[in-house]
Amino acid sequence: MRTLVAALAALALLAFGESRAAEPPKDPPVFAIGAILAMTGQASSIGQTMSQGMLQAVDEINAKGGIDGVKLEADIEDHKGGGGQDGVAAMNRLISIRHVQALLTSFSAPTIAVAPIADQQHVLMLNGGAVSAKLVGLTPYLFNTRSLATDLSRIAIAYAHEIGAKKLAQLQWQNDVGDNVVKLADPLWTSLGGNVVATEAVAQGTTSMDTQIAKIRAANPDVIALWMFTPEAGLALKRIRDFGLKQPIIGIEYTENDATIAGPAADGYHFANDYFLPSDDNPWSKQFAADYKKRYGADPDFYAANYYENTYVIAECIRRARAKGGDYWNGAKLRDALLANPRFASVYGGDMVFQPNGVALKRTALFTVEGGKRKFVKFFETTQ
Repeated sequence: MRTLVAALAALALLAFGESRAAEPPKDPPVFAIGAILAMTGQASSIGQTMSQGMLQAVDEINAKGGIDGVKLEADIEDHKGGGGQDGVAAMNRLISIRHVQALLTSFSAPTIAVAPIADQQHVLMLNGGAVSAKLVGLTPYLFNTRSLATDLSRIAIAYAHEIGAKKLAQLQWQNDVGDNVVKLADPLWTSLGGNVVATEAVAQGTTSMDTQIAKIRAANPDVIALWMFTPEAGLALKRIRDFGLKQPIIGIEYTENDATIAGPAADGYHFANDYFLPSDDNPWSKQFAADYKKRYGADPDFYAANYYENTYVIAECIRRARAKGGDYWNGAKLRDALLANPRFASVYGGDMVFQPNGVALKRTALFTVEGGKRKFVKFFETTQ
């Protein structure tokens, strides 16, 4: 009798489990996907590019019926160029008003600031723009598709070593991004037989760095490294040449904004960066690029590609979570879906695979500047 009762109980549990597995998905009226970008401020051109990539992906997915009939909605908030407080305010609005379960984030300060909220509220975050090494392990809900500043600096340093430089001067952002690059660059350059002769810092948003450049000139380096991003990179290029310094300059970013600020002073600059390149062997990349240019009148850069691609990653996570049925529309279920299979189709070509540390490894490129325009030199493979 006991055996019979146990068998019946086991069958009941099995049936219960199967019924739960077969529970139909509880769809929301719309999938509200958030974004916290620099829509105003000095870096608004980057925020606009990121938003354009996201909006194009949302429109493409919705034109094909959304996700099993449920449409996506892009809810974009402004962190005004990197402010942590503005990022937190944006995050709270997205959660309390739009009830987002997944979002795209950008810039290091606001991403770091909203991480505790993502933890507490279980919101999946994808970053395609922030570069601080502090992002690694910041929260289990954050995944990065942008090469971090430390990875980019490795490539710039490798180039400086290739050209035979021995004495390195560094001009960095006076924040965690710049500090973390210097912490990596100092021992790396020394290990290559070089000597760091000067390290100077400038505040993000500064309009004057002449004192720091004068000190670099006095150190007489073989090569000058810029561990900063737009618009300070453009200003540094201009002022270094205005001071009469002719040494090679290496760095980790060069945008149209930097080109406008630096003018002819940018020529000869070498920098490492992510690189989106449409190719014949990747029809998706060519279609994305053609449609982007038709919509916005410009070729997409890696920022546009990253936020376009990240929107598709979130959509695929939703599909995978929905297939399991039940109350799937929450960040924890979306994160589980990503971790269960961290491989996703990439608009860059092939598949993108998220590593255990949350960073997706990509090929990274070395560029130079000629006539104010970036020119591809070669690819490097980045390792974590």
